[in-house]
Amino acid sequence: PWNFPFLMAAWKLAPALAAGCTVVIKPSSHTSLSLLELGDILKEILPPGVVNIVTGKGSKSGQYILDHPGFS
Repeated sequence: PWNFPFLMAAWKLAPALAAGCTVVIKPSSHTSLSLLELGDILKEILPPGVVNIVTGKGSKSGQYILDHPGFS
């Protein structure tokens, strides 16, 4: 996951967007800057809230996502 972060995201991102879904991406803490750059590009072409990127250590940010009431 650390040597091809764009491809790892694209494998999940493209089908979800094609199906009309919103996406939350939680990249590896080792590759978060590259995915934030991808987020900046997507921000130019997609409506707000369609692609959401959460960064940070998996044990903390992942648990926050799971505990958030808006996430199901």
